Amino acid sequence: MNEKGMDFKHKEVISINDGRRLGYVQDVCADLESGAIVSIIVPGGNKLLSMFSNSNDITIPWNKIKCIGEDTILVDI
Repeated sequence: MNEKGMDFKHKEVISINDGRRLGYVQDVCADLESGAIVSIIVPGGNKLLSMFSNSNDITIPWNKIKCIGEDTILVDI
């Protein structure tokens, strides 16, 4: 899984545990020293409230990403 951060922006994130659609990747976190992506961030719950606060965002660690497809990312959460 050698992806660039910008390649994630329009991919939908889906949980493999229950098939729930978590949303679309909003941002990625990287280790600045190695350049490796360490997690992805998906906006959480209430979209109206999330415009004012990041507290509902879902941070998904890299080791929970199981498959990256052309349009979707499957995660184990």
